[in-house]
Amino acid sequence: MSDYDRQYLNIVENILDHGYYAQNRTGIPTYKLPHQIMQFDLEREFPILTTKKVAFKTAVKEILWIYQQQSNDVTKLHEQNVHIWDEWMKEDGTIGTAYGYVIKKYQQVDKLLEDLKKDPQSRRMMVDLWQIPELPTGTLAPCCFLSIWDVTDGRLNCMLVQRSGDMGLGVPFNTTQYAVLTHLIAQSVGLRPGLLTHVISNAHVYENQVEPLKVQLSRKDKAYPAPKLWINPAVTDFYAFTPKDIRLEGYQFHEKISMEVAV
Repeated sequence: MSDYDRQYLNIVENILDHGYYAQNRTGIPTYKLPHQIMQFDLEREFPILTTKKVAFKTAVKEILWIYQQQSNDVTKLHEQNVHIWDEWMKEDGTIGTAYGYVIKKYQQVDKLLEDLKKDPQSRRMMVDLWQIPELPTGTLAPCCFLSIWDVTDGRLNCMLVQRSGDMGLGVPFNTTQYAVLTHLIAQSVGLRPGLLTHVISNAHVYENQVEPLKVQLSRKDKAYPAPKLWINPAVTDFYAFTPKDIRLEGYQFHEKISMEVAV
């Protein structure tokens, strides 16, 4: 089975068996566990679930919208038939001062790419979406808010810190997205992909996701091997990648499991 299915489903099972039941801002109670961690060697395996279908192309389009296009304009996603931000879209068509907005305002990706090329042993290579002055005017505080970057022995490592992790819907998307992002940045600066470490401060399962996740857990022994990630080798400029340059090869998966988004 894929290593991602194994690590992810172990956390889900642990939450269902031992999670702390509590209310939250959405009004839908959760079972939660603090400080959950997954780690993957991206040269060995690409992390994506096979025990249910993950919308890979949608995940790629969103991560490019945030980090490459550095946009807060939801209509740009609509042009690509992506509607995952519709619940948080303001009347002006944006999500306010969140996500891509703060990357662009503080030139964070440009700084990261520059440091990786000029000072790869720096211990200050971070992209931080938790910009306190911008939080009140964004429609959603960033969940995956911090990525910390490291270069060791020619490999690019990324630690993703997530303050709030919706295990049913958000986390599978997020792990896959940042795995793609690490591959793209590594290729852009002439490095090999290394470790992706995903740290989740509040890993939770919404009460209305319990039964669907039990269905997914029942597929644990029927998981497929991980697919391979293909990235167009001709593209070495981070800002030149398109969704067509990124695809999965040999992605086998069980059928989609529907779950409701808690807003």
